[in-house]
Amino acid sequence: MRMEEILKIVGRMDPEEALIELSKVLKMLFSALGEEARSEFLWNLMGESGGDKVSSLVHL
Repeated sequence: MRMEEILKIVGRMDPEEALIELSKVLKMLFSALGEEARSEFLWNLMGESGGDKVSSLVHL
């Protein structure tokens, strides 16, 4: 399935329903990934690189 198809399907869903269904997929994917890949995904989701976050913590 291509990304365009996935976006069309999600676009037809209620936002809350889409998040519920996407969370099921993410749980499956996260169980197959290592800690570094999971962390990188979450940093990308939040719009920050892991290095940026670490450097901002150093200044605290």
